[in-house]
Amino acid sequence: MFRGSIVALITPMHADGRLDDLALRRLVDFHIEEGTDAIVAVGTTGESATLDEEEHCRVIRQVVDYAAGRVPVIAGTGANSTTEAIRLTRCAQEVGADAALLVTPYYNKPTQEGLYLHHKAVAEAVAIPQILYNVPGRTACDMQPATAARLSLIPNIIGIKEATGDLSRVAQLRSQCRPGFALFSGDDATACDFMLQGGNGVISVTANVAPRLMHALCAAALAGDADEARAINARLDGLHHKLFVESNPIPVKWAVAEMGLSPTGIRLPLTWLTEASRPAVRTAMRQAGIE
Repeated sequence: MFRGSIVALITPMHADGRLDDLALRRLVDFHIEEGTDAIVAVGTTGESATLDEEEHCRVIRQVVDYAAGRVPVIAGTGANSTTEAIRLTRCAQEVGADAALLVTPYYNKPTQEGLYLHHKAVAEAVAIPQILYNVPGRTACDMQPATAARLSLIPNIIGIKEATGDLSRVAQLRSQCRPGFALFSGDDATACDFMLQGGNGVISVTANVAPRLMHALCAAALAGDADEARAINARLDGLHHKLFVESNPIPVKWAVAEMGLSPTGIRLPLTWLTEASRPAVRTAMRQAGIE
């Protein structure tokens, strides 16, 4: 069910920070029309850290409703509190999400055993398929392949989003995790090689801005067409890097607003993209053929 270009969708907001339901509907339709293979609602790029639980569940429900079964919807439901992660994951199941994406608990820096017990508790509490999410650059917590392998034996833990950018992890995870366990890149800059080495897709920031090209990149890489995949990736390379010129999702929200798809809202402590950073993002968009 889950493979290819999976967009880590922004959460559109009005300038005062209120959620924009109409823009969210437009974004879902846009991604389906442009070939995005699945949508992650309220992940890191969706500003999960600044949405309260009611808003979090509301956005997931709306994305599920707007997608209407046309593409799978994966709900970001991770938290650094196990009980909160269970509540959010239960909400995702109740509103009809196809799976949940659970980031490793951030800030409190659990041990590998703590990570195992946290994700095991969520999986046992809620039957929805679950994808682990390892992004130590943001969480200060690195789930080791051996821990992912232990968790892969739990039937409803079906894959991992690996966002270290360390391509050696692909072979480690593939050899240690159970057969059929899905591997998704969480790092756009290395996603092409990640898939060529055996990954199943990418959960992508770049796909917010260039969904059709990201779909084509993934299709080529998953088909083993390295030349075509790398040629497309070269066009996207600027976006892969410049969408992180300031903290994600600051640059990507600005880029999507420039495309006329979303208003100019973002929530503190994040701020709107600075004037100094805009030319670099604009140049990367042009390189990808996006005006």
